[in-house]
Amino acid sequence: MKKTIFKSAAVLALTITLVSFTSLSEKKIKTEESSVTWKGHKVTGSHEGNINLSEGTLLFEGETLTGGNIVIDMSSISVTDLETGDGKEKLEGHLNSDDFFGTANHKTANFKMTKVTGKAGNYKVTGDMTIKGITHPLSFDMMVNNNTATANLKVDRTKYDIRYGSASFFDNLKDKAIYDEFDLMVSLKF
Repeated sequence: MKKTIFKSAAVLALTITLVSFTSLSEKKIKTEESSVTWKGHKVTGSHEGNINLSEGTLLFEGETLTGGNIVIDMSSISVTDLETGDGKEKLEGHLNSDDFFGTANHKTANFKMTKVTGKAGNYKVTGDMTIKGITHPLSFDMMVNNNTATANLKVDRTKYDIRYGSASFFDNLKDKAIYDEFDLMVSLKF
């Protein structure tokens, strides 16, 4: 009995010691200071724009990134390479339609980190990306420096039932084809 109590006390003391030396923190993303830029490519060129963040947090153990969650306001998608009256409104409307992100029914997209490896500000992040209510795993490199995390990633839109203009699903598109992957350039301030 004394040995069991002694062992339990030793385990408890060790646990308290380890916890006291480990600094876990959740850092809220400053959405107004952060940015998400997108770029979609087609046979005849590309278009680009911005998307706002709704909210997000990054988790750290000491100075090491360990996880996080980011919510993107898909209804905020904008086009920056076209001028008002020169196709900007038409493309923004099409991106919000069911052909693309269906923002009337799917106002947000979400990325939840499930695994983070690396150190000294250089990380490989793996997580679950949810767009239009469909979730798939996604991995990319992320750099953390001071109070900023940056990443450039590619997303295959067809995995999220965004097939409009995809040569993977439609024949004879020729120069009307839109590539399946689009780029996201992310800068998170926290």
